[in-house]
Amino acid sequence: MLLLKRLDRLIGILIAAAQWLALPLIVLLFLQWPLRDLVRCCSREANDLGQVIFALYVALSISAATRAGTHLAADTLAQRYSARTRQRLRQFGASLAVLPWALFILYSGKTIVMSSVLGLEAFPDTNNFGYFIIKAALWIMAIAIAAQALVDFFRPVQSGDR
Repeated sequence: MLLLKRLDRLIGILIAAAQWLALPLIVLLFLQWPLRDLVRCCSREANDLGQVIFALYVALSISAATRAGTHLAADTLAQRYSARTRQRLRQFGASLAVLPWALFILYSGKTIVMSSVLGLEAFPDTNNFGYFIIKAALWIMAIAIAAQALVDFFRPVQSGDR
């Protein structure tokens, strides 16, 4: 149970940190036009860095949505169910759909991710450093999803109706 709480806390910390990636992403998206047309420098670097930040942001946003109960939730129908039933459905979905899918992503992406990370792959057009981070974000996403599925599955069932 202590490991479950630590894993849950770690996921929460990562998601809390990832939400701040939206700010530099917005700045980089805003700066691309002035950098390209006014400064005539560094717009491609801003674009590359923006892609890396966006990949990391999206990789953790799926788990954030799951934690918030807004991802894969048919809320209109589920509102009628007791809290215990909704939690059991969450556990069922985590164990039979989410966790196997995350493990499949980890397995099927192994060759692509490992070759990119080990080779420190650069962006194809600009040869800028960091393209491997975008491919590694696939595994970051899958690991975060799998970890959240484990937390959801092993979380003790709450007693009471609502």
